Amino acid sequence: MEVASRKPLAAGDPGFSSAPLLDSAGEFLVSLRSDMLLDPSVVFLNHGSFGACPAPVFAAYQQWQRELERQPVEFLGRRSEALLDGARETLAGYLGADPECVAFVPNATEGINVVARSLRLQPGDEVVGTDLEYGACDRTWDHLCERFGARYRRAHIPLPASDPDAIVEAIWAEVTPRTRAIFLSHITSATALTWPVAAACQRARAEGIFTVVDGAHAPGQLPLDLDDIGADAYSANLHKWVSAPKGSGFLHVRREHHAWMESPVVSWGWVEESPHFRPGSPFVSRNQWQGTRDPAAYLSVPAAIAYQQERDWPVVRAAGHELAKEARRRIVTRFGQEPLSPEPEPDGYPWFIQMVACPLPPLDPLVLKRRLYDEHRVEAPITVWNDRPFIRLSFQGYNTRGDLEAALAALDALVPELTE
Repeated sequence: MEVASRKPLAAGDPGFSSAPLLDSAGEFLVSLRSDMLLDPSVVFLNHGSFGACPAPVFAAYQQWQRELERQPVEFLGRRSEALLDGARETLAGYLGADPECVAFVPNATEGINVVARSLRLQPGDEVVGTDLEYGACDRTWDHLCERFGARYRRAHIPLPASDPDAIVEAIWAEVTPRTRAIFLSHITSATALTWPVAAACQRARAEGIFTVVDGAHAPGQLPLDLDDIGADAYSANLHKWVSAPKGSGFLHVRREHHAWMESPVVSWGWVEESPHFRPGSPFVSRNQWQGTRDPAAYLSVPAAIAYQQERDWPVVRAAGHELAKEARRRIVTRFGQEPLSPEPEPDGYPWFIQMVACPLPPLDPLVLKRRLYDEHRVEAPITVWNDRPFIRLSFQGYNTRGDLEAALAALDALVPELTE
């Protein structure tokens, strides 16, 4: 990747658009396309769904798999525990967390399930979420609340959003003396908006309410300090914006909850006589050894973190943010829609970063998504909230202005026809 010499943004700086990102011709200076394994015939603007793993990171992933197969007993039986500990330590440093509070899980949804099932909800308990949570996790809470006689309450978040404090107040309008837990996304899937999770967690802690954050889209888009955010449990993906291999995610749980936090499978990490049991670390014991499985995706996470650190990632992130801002401005202007958050961003609050949802006129979302891909080779999801369609565009370091122009041309061709 070629990047002009400049001072990168500070690690915690929310001012993503403050770096100089354009050359004299108005082209972005950052490009990682040559590192990617993506089909060059596809305009890939859907990094937010499953990510895309750079070739150097994928090579590290395959090397771990080969090493496992060379001597499976040696690798899994005698080496994997220490190797996973090392990978967790690297990840914890990246997240601003205690390594003993971090466990690998395949994806954010599994981590949310671990926490939700461990809570052991009782009849009359209530869990408060919002009406913008990810569908799979929504179903988790619906299922468990119905099963145990609890209630899942969804706070309505009015859009467009304009004030982070108003989001916290909307959540608390659903809080009652029966509220056992608050569940919310860090960055929402359908609208790509960032929620003020630190403020919500701080208020919940003061009121003795357990907090669960779905951080699926946050690592890699936002500089994270999980200790500062203060969620009781925070589950996220690493295969999305960190660009680690598929099947890599994590669950972070505060130490005071480790004794009752369970795991997806009861295995040797639960047994005191087992070599996989860790006295004083039940959370890691139970979740690190889940029977025979391929740990290569987890062991490749340090390579993904190093890949980004070596490529001036604050600048890559800033370039994606600039493309996202331009995409939103041009799409809402084209189709006469109101954006979902203020422009410019007030007080540096990052309402969106590299992924942005742009409202569209009423149309059939399934038809638009199919035709975008089949006729224009544009890979981008069409999301729906309250019967409103949005196109959600993700801009990673491999995207260029040409990708944005291709998406705009496709929308110009299809939207008028679909809204006649």
